[in-house]
Amino acid sequence: MGAALSRAAQWTAAGSGTGTLETTSLNESVLNEIIKFLEDVCTTHPQEAAFIFREPLEWETELSCSVFGEETVQSEAKGKDGQPVLLRTASTVRVRSFDQLSHLLQNAMEKKSKEAQACLEANRDPIVKILGPEYGTVEGEDLSMLHLLDKVKKDDDPETETIRRIILLLHQLDLQLLNSSLKHISQDIRLNPAAVNNEVNLLKNFSGKGEDTVLESLEYTSDYMFSNGCRAPPWRQAHGEICYLVIKPHDTDPLYITCSTAGVFLNGGKDDIDYERKSDVYKDIVTFLRERSPKFVENMAKQVSGQSQNLHETPTEKNILVIFIIEFSYRTLNCRFEDISESSSETEEDEEQPIRRQEGNTDLPSEYWGIQKLAKYLKGGNPTATVIALCSMRDFNLAQETCQLAIRDVGCLEVLINLLDTEEIKCQIGSLKILKEISQNTLIRHAIADLGGLEIMVKILDSPDKDLKCLAAETIANVARFKEARRTVRQHGGIKRLVGLLGCNSVGSSSLTSYQAKDTEMARCGALALWSCSKSTKNKEAIRKAGGIPLLAKWLKCSHANILTPVAGTLQECASEPSYRLAIRTEGMIENLVKNLSSEHEELQMHCANAIFKCAEDKETRDLVRQHGGLAPLSVLLGNSENKQLLAAVTGAIWKCAISRENVSKFRECKAVEALVGLLTDQPEEVLVNTVGALGECCQEPINRTTIRKCGGIPTLVKLLTGTDQALLVNVTKAVGACAAERENMTIIDRLDGVRLLWSLLKNPNPDVQASAAWAICPCIENAKDAGEMVRSFVGGLELIVNLLKSKNKEVLASVCAAITNIAKDEENLAVITDHGVVPLLSKLANTNNDKLRRHLAEAISNCCMWGSNRVTFGETKAVAPLVRYLKSNDPSVHRATAQALYQLSEDPNNCITMHENGVVKLLLAMVGSTDETLQEAAAGCIANIRRLALATEKAKYG
Repeated sequence: MGAALSRAAQWTAAGSGTGTLETTSLNESVLNEIIKFLEDVCTTHPQEAAFIFREPLEWETELSCSVFGEETVQSEAKGKDGQPVLLRTASTVRVRSFDQLSHLLQNAMEKKSKEAQACLEANRDPIVKILGPEYGTVEGEDLSMLHLLDKVKKDDDPETETIRRIILLLHQLDLQLLNSSLKHISQDIRLNPAAVNNEVNLLKNFSGKGEDTVLESLEYTSDYMFSNGCRAPPWRQAHGEICYLVIKPHDTDPLYITCSTAGVFLNGGKDDIDYERKSDVYKDIVTFLRERSPKFVENMAKQVSGQSQNLHETPTEKNILVIFIIEFSYRTLNCRFEDISESSSETEEDEEQPIRRQEGNTDLPSEYWGIQKLAKYLKGGNPTATVIALCSMRDFNLAQETCQLAIRDVGCLEVLINLLDTEEIKCQIGSLKILKEISQNTLIRHAIADLGGLEIMVKILDSPDKDLKCLAAETIANVARFKEARRTVRQHGGIKRLVGLLGCNSVGSSSLTSYQAKDTEMARCGALALWSCSKSTKNKEAIRKAGGIPLLAKWLKCSHANILTPVAGTLQECASEPSYRLAIRTEGMIENLVKNLSSEHEELQMHCANAIFKCAEDKETRDLVRQHGGLAPLSVLLGNSENKQLLAAVTGAIWKCAISRENVSKFRECKAVEALVGLLTDQPEEVLVNTVGALGECCQEPINRTTIRKCGGIPTLVKLLTGTDQALLVNVTKAVGACAAERENMTIIDRLDGVRLLWSLLKNPNPDVQASAAWAICPCIENAKDAGEMVRSFVGGLELIVNLLKSKNKEVLASVCAAITNIAKDEENLAVITDHGVVPLLSKLANTNNDKLRRHLAEAISNCCMWGSNRVTFGETKAVAPLVRYLKSNDPSVHRATAQALYQLSEDPNNCITMHENGVVKLLLAMVGSTDETLQEAAAGCIANIRRLALATEKAKYG
């Protein structure tokens, strides 16, 4: 009753000291529940109702003498010490049993609620007075009533049994009070990130240096904000915390506060955040500050006065202003705080946050109370009774959330985990069977991990009992769905033990003996657990070091889908690591992954396609997929448009396989291009990203560009240029650019304003999108009917692309140089970009070792030399000497572009001198004999210009 009251009721002061119950509908409900509980105990449990309290409940009564009939009243019933069970003297009442307490409250008639309130306010820890000080709670101890049962002496004394029954009755009251309070609380408006942010911004507007500001300063402790608006770290968001603030009022020391869904309170932070609550909880920041800083209240009033004097508003507008400044916190908040577990997601470790249970919406069903009754026998200590209780508990629908959380709420979870650490195999098996089922629940998973269950399960993997090992591994598979749990499994040696479960010799057997079947089941459970654990990069490495790869390869050859699925699932998780991709290829697993693409089980198909998707980053793997006949079944699976996860995996695999030209030809034969175009609409973004990526690669074959046009794909691709998904934009720009290599396609793209859309993507903040857009612009300019006029029609377009030469990203720079090469072919456009400072910007890039940038930069310089005095300017801005060094590159395409640029630059005498001083003649002489005619002519032309200048100089010198 005391524990329930402290959690369910609303007090004016925190803690177990002095304080009064607030006058709220919640407290009224709590008091009525307690009064009804006393009536029910007297009616149905007379022995417990007559139990004499260790100390009387004592309080100042408001009842007049007329209720009792005289000034001093005492009951006929007396305790063992001869003291009356009820005693009233003057204004004080002392009661020592439930029946006398209930009788007193009934006599109070309409004042019974007030009298119950007075009793509770004067006896803040009634359990100690009822049962004795040994039953009191201490700081940090579980507040659940069930923990008191552990304090009851195990003997046959009738009074001890009565105490046990009283504790269970009080526990039932505890649950009823909490359930009732949750119903009320769920209807209250709670703080949310948007409301907190608005209030902070409001207060900041009126804060700063000066005597009249409401605060000196107010700052968040963290600048990083998650997508849900919270600034608290994910593991604190799970407790409802939104953000932390440091507030400096004018008249107090700095205040370190926490804003949570429950309200605002002082925390223990200074240098570091101490999350422990150090004050009462206030409904918002303004209410908190009004209690802490008189200067805040005074200056807030001044702000209101000043605002109302300075503005000539209508009365309604003035009221709104005053409310907004001073009573912001009392306005109705329009949005309730939704579950904030979505804020956290790992980049490589799929983090799962516990979802807070939405309780209080419905009454607890009978299953809840049935499990509560079983808890008594589960905790009894007798092995036979425990096994019977475990079996009975399994008769409940453990897939139902009510049953799962009932097991947690009544303290059974701790008992189930403790049973794992016994020598009784039947108890261990019974416990694991229950834990395996209920660990499907997110809250239960986290609770099992917090209670040390994973460590015990890892130990059980060493048990000689195969059934026990299977259950432990399968439960680990359920629990290890979040980062901390996966880490725990690894740190306690679980990965090596789980890999060991794969090491039996039943693979390939179509008909299994019972012994082999058990080995196969053990491997299945081990693979399930490894699958969950493999979402962690460190666990992937641990699996590899434990020898897991050859064992996974062995099981991938079997014919049983129930084990193939977790094996393929593990492999597709691990395939993100280069070492695994190499191993999957060298261990011969590609053949089996391809084979299972034709399975009847869609989940297995999906995992195999995903593994191919990741592994096909490597050319050798792409070749193996083709050689083992994997391209046709991938093409067939494009027809399964209902299963979006499978479709995402298949389109991803096709995308990566299509990087190899030989595979593109095979996909064309399988009509994959037509099927891919059909997937460009009404699909999730993940499918679209992969589909467009695949089409972009298929465009390596000119015939596929035509196919895309004939299937009506060009308008859809152009439409996708208006999207916002960054990965999709990178792929769609590439696909549109590839299609633009065909003049007929380019006509459609231009008509649909596709080039303008590509140009606008140069403003995108993502460098990958910028680069991809710039690359796509190149074929558009090359194949447009009137490219020069088209480019000039984009207002500010040329300035935009020239300014991208200031980027720090090498791919952006290379792509922009390529675009400028094409732009500069039009004389008018070359004049415009020259005015925008293209020459000095290109010159600044000359000192680079990146061959891709070198090639396109040299081409851009070569074409930009065709206007005005640009050749001279390139020499003046120190671009010539670095270009000479490009001739030492190992890339022939760099040699060709550089020779052409040097040839154009050599038309200026000063540039010839710089080239000669940097040893260009020797380097170019080696290239004059090249089989590349363009390189040969450019090298010879440059040498000729240098030689011509030398002869002219010599002639002038010697006359």
